[in-house]
Amino acid sequence: MRAALANAAVVGVDTESNSLHAYREQVCLIQFSTREQDYLVDPLAGLNLTPLGKLFSSSRVVKVFHASEYDIICLRRDFNFEFQNIFDTMQAARILGREKLSLGDVLEREFGIHLDKHLQKANWAIRPLPLPLQVYACLDTHFLIPLYWRLEQELRGNGMEVLAQEDFKRLSFSRAGINHKPLYTQVRGYQDLNRRQLAVLNQLCLYRDEIARRNNIPLFKVLSNEALLEIACQCPRNEQDLKKIAALPLGLFERHSKGLLKAVREGMRAEPITRQTHQKPDEEYLARLERLKSWRKKKAGELKVLADVILPKDILEDLTVKNPRDMDSLQVVMASVPWRVERFGREILTTLQQEDK
Repeated sequence: MRAALANAAVVGVDTESNSLHAYREQVCLIQFSTREQDYLVDPLAGLNLTPLGKLFSSSRVVKVFHASEYDIICLRRDFNFEFQNIFDTMQAARILGREKLSLGDVLEREFGIHLDKHLQKANWAIRPLPLPLQVYACLDTHFLIPLYWRLEQELRGNGMEVLAQEDFKRLSFSRAGINHKPLYTQVRGYQDLNRRQLAVLNQLCLYRDEIARRNNIPLFKVLSNEALLEIACQCPRNEQDLKKIAALPLGLFERHSKGLLKAVREGMRAEPITRQTHQKPDEEYLARLERLKSWRKKKAGELKVLADVILPKDILEDLTVKNPRDMDSLQVVMASVPWRVERFGREILTTLQQEDK
């Protein structure tokens, strides 16, 4: 397989992870396709995958992904791979103005091929891997090379190839962010709790996290966010009160009642939590942001693409915050998107310098 991949000009790539079935997800399968053959690589089999790093970092071989960001984050996290010369068929489809962007939708539009995605949430860590999952996994890369040829040709024809390559390069640097936020921020609705309730919710989240880690299962398979939020709101002091929590089924009550009540007691004794508040942006910032968004929307309409193809969200935010006043400053802010600087730089500066009407 390594020899075949090394000699190929274009290789289709995909991964499968077990995020819905484990506390800490890991890459459980890597799929490759050449023009002649599909391959499945089992990262759980004790293989030395280091040699694959040469493929991923090769500037000669095109690696074709669909929705590459998640795959690249996982491969970099688990194996320290670095990436060059990728082509993302989903991003290419976005740039070309496609409305439906899943692999199944894109393949159906381009080739009339229907992919059955009912196994998408399967547990890819099970071994031996059942044959239906093997077939499913192969199909995720089998059509990527002909899809690459078609989309790449269309990008060239539309004069959007350089812009696409700019986005592919940005995607090749994707990596997992460091999350220093408290666990309770994972629970939607925590902003509505008072300081004491937040302390209780924090202890409930710590309890759930410990159970999930110990049993190597995802958080949602221990207790739902809705249950934790309702418990934090009510702060039950005994089993009778806890039984009244509508979001806590009887089975989970019987399994976790002692742990939950202990967490509530610890939260009631803990220091109340004061949420960090973010300073509201000033009017000048909001005016700049609105002007840039309006310009981006207008330009996207002219080119018949999605708005963030013109200016990705992170670049839009950086421009609004840093407010460059000349081309040199603009090039620093937009260093990762030089084609866009060349194509739109003067218009962006003019838009930033307009006075709010």
